[in-house]
This record gives sequence, C-alpha cells and structure tokens, in this order.
Amino acid sequence: MTRREREVTDINEILKIMDACKIVHIGLVDGDQPYVLPMNYGYTYEAGKMVIYLHGAKKGYKYDLIEKNPKVCFEMECDVVPFEGKVACQYGNSYSCVVGKGKAVIVEDVNEKMQALSILMKCQTGGDFTFNEELVSIVNVIRIDVSEFSAKRRPVPEGLKK
Repeated sequence: MTRREREVTDINEILKIMDACKIVHIGLVDGDQPYVLPMNYGYTYEAGKMVIYLHGAKKGYKYDLIEKNPKVCFEMECDVVPFEGKVACQYGNSYSCVVGKGKAVIVEDVNEKMQALSILMKCQTGGDFTFNEELVSIVNVIRIDVSEFSAKRRPVPEGLKK
C-alpha cells in the first residue's frame, strides 16, 4: 500500500467496513484475461481466518472459471462521498475499502450451504434466516478462503468541501 496513512489495520475497523459494504467485486482468472463481477456476500472472521460466502444460480460462467482456476481476488467499498477542490486534481471521493485474495470453492455439502446462506442473509439484512435442503438445492454457494486482505480509508481532505 503506497499511502500508509490511509491504511486501516485494526481488525474491528476492517470488519465494520465489511459490515457497511453490501457488494463485493470478485476477480476471476479467464485464461489471460481478468473477469470481474459484483455479488452480494456474507462473511465470517474467526480465529484470524476470514471466509467470504457468495451465492448464485446453479449454472454460470463464474463456476466454469472457478473450476479451471480457483484463485480469486476481491474488492468492496463503502462510504463513497465526492468532494470538490479549487483545481481539478483536488477533486475526488472519500471512501473505505477492503481488498484481498483467496481461493474459491464451490460448496457441495448441504449443511455448509445452509449455514453459508444464513450468514449471507445476516450480513445483507441483519435478519436471521434458515434454509432447508430444498432451498439450497436450487442455488450454488461459493466459499472464498481468504489468504490475505487489507483495508484503506480515504477521508475528505481538510479544507475541501463535500
């Protein structure tokens, strides 16, 4: 990270950013091209290990890519607020973000899928939801075992207006 003064290192602050974000952009490997798509997510952070859960239709291009190469990267941002400056290069946006890398796994275990979907819904809505085998049979669940992540916060510079 180039701008170390913007780095967020406190895990509790990082998790607050993740709680505020609602969409994650995942990057997959498509041969020699990247393939990026936005998705809803849920996550857990336990014993220093982060796991991100995604869900989608039973078939799709992303699953083909994951089968070929499970390496993924991700990015999420929130608190985006544009600000103005006196000259063009002072304009910008304040924001908070989390970026990282990991390995994607298409979850097959029914119990893990039910738990993952409950986690996803809790993160997205704050509510508690339960799922049965019939409901999880009509969706795929992706688990990203996160190997590294970092966070950054860019505030509005002093003296500039929102």
